[in-house]
Amino acid sequence: MKVYGQDEAVRRFTSARSSGALHHAWLLTGPRGIGKARFADMAALRVLAEAAGPAVALPGIETPDEHPIARLVAAGSHPDFRRLEREANDKGDLRRNITIAQVRKLADLFGVSPSMSPWRAVVIDSVDDLEPNAANALLKMLEEPPANCIFFLVSHAPGRLLPTIRSRCRRLEFQPLDDDAMTSALAEALADMPATDRARLVPLARGSVGRAIAFAELDLAPLEAEALVIMQNGDPDNSRRSRLASSLALKAAAPRYAAFLELVPALVAREARGSEGQRRERALKAYERARETVALAPRLSLDAAATCFQLGTILASVAGSDRAG
Repeated sequence: MKVYGQDEAVRRFTSARSSGALHHAWLLTGPRGIGKARFADMAALRVLAEAAGPAVALPGIETPDEHPIARLVAAGSHPDFRRLEREANDKGDLRRNITIAQVRKLADLFGVSPSMSPWRAVVIDSVDDLEPNAANALLKMLEEPPANCIFFLVSHAPGRLLPTIRSRCRRLEFQPLDDDAMTSALAEALADMPATDRARLVPLARGSVGRAIAFAELDLAPLEAEALVIMQNGDPDNSRRSRLASSLALKAAAPRYAAFLELVPALVAREARGSEGQRRERALKAYERARETVALAPRLSLDAAATCFQLGTILASVAGSDRAG
């Protein structure tokens, strides 16, 4: 397992670790799906493995799968490691938040001496999901951290966190992956998918492996194909836009509708990069309109069918007014 495309974050953390001045709390920030949680898990494992031995010869934050500490963590049985994330409720659905009860259970970790080495590690994925009381409980732990304990807090929206939590963490910023890193990451994550299909996902995912995987699981290829036809040929009789609107307005289609909102600006941006002259100008204008539409739709709870039809009209505008319909 590797972290792709985040060399600077890896360098900063390993430098701090090797200096002997490892901060007790790390805030990992950046868009979703770019490797923050994977980094947190790998860095926590590396700290625990190095402390317990045997020594790890690999660079960065990697730890061999056969290392005894790696086996314990993989089995969920390492006594000095905790991972907090949203849990399922009685109906099997994920709760909206990480609860205060989950945070308070960390007292079990801190209330006894470490078992495998002097170190303990906690990953919270994501800290954005903490309910208010849970955030305050975590803050108390960060203010008076137990000895030899390291926290990794994954955050997609650090501006929403308590300023006092942010101030007690050392921040690592993660960036969207470039195309080469995306290609390598998807080769691992979607190994069974043909390379040509993975390559089609790279420009659409905008540097997010998580987004690319979601697109693949939702089978967005037919939607992409329909959008490209509209963008190329227009939609004079409104038939293609109407089909898109009808297919994505159903309640069961909500995940594909949400993905379609992300897909359209990416397709138009790709078209703009590959076009010239008036077509490029039309694509650039369409891109701005598409971004505005997809930003407003969830915020204002706009009708899905109407929003899809409007996005179809934006796509058709790239073909030219005479073919837009």
